[in-house]
Amino acid sequence: MRAHPLSRALLAEFAGTAMLLCAVIGSGIMAERLSAGNNGVALLANTLATVFALYVLIEVLGPASGAHFNPVVTLVMAAKGHMGEHDGLKVSALYVAAQLAGAVLGAWLANAMFDLSVLQWSTKLRGGAGQWLAEAVATAGLLFVILRAPHGKAAALVACYIGAAYWFTASTSFANPAAVMGRMLSDSFAGIAPGSALPFVLAQCAGGAAGAGLAWLFEVQADSE
Repeated sequence: MRAHPLSRALLAEFAGTAMLLCAVIGSGIMAERLSAGNNGVALLANTLATVFALYVLIEVLGPASGAHFNPVVTLVMAAKGHMGEHDGLKVSALYVAAQLAGAVLGAWLANAMFDLSVLQWSTKLRGGAGQWLAEAVATAGLLFVILRAPHGKAAALVACYIGAAYWFTASTSFANPAAVMGRMLSDSFAGIAPGSALPFVLAQCAGGAAGAGLAWLFEVQADSE
């Protein structure tokens, strides 16, 4: 983290999260309009756009900030000491603030591009034990992939995992509190009602901790061999 200027890293986190949420929400709106009510086709289109955007953004912005675009990723990296030895908490807080602000901008941009009201709230309720468990599983898997990815392969592996998790999780794998923030601000296919947000975020945090713990167990096993 300290190898790069903080201002550039924060700009990368802000811009990257904005572009990611713009891709997620914008593709959801486009898919909903073109799929003629076929939710499977809409989800497939939404998945492909997200996967491609995520891969490109990680590759392009990773050298500047690590391409977290996700508060849970940032918090796990901070816990592992990767956000600076003396000011890690401050840097982490700034990362999270940049990510959340970027998510808001990304949602607004997507709404504006499709001639929707820029300022809106989603009415799409998402909840229940199955969806909360799905978010925990999705986020655990994401952190495990990030922490165990071979050098230089994280972008492809993360994009592939998220694409798969769109389909094997009941929640379609938000796996990111910043994504929850952005999706609350668009009443579209990809949206989530504000009343559904907190349990999703709590499940994501729990899943992130579980994924980090699983990755640590693999590290310990490797070191002992």
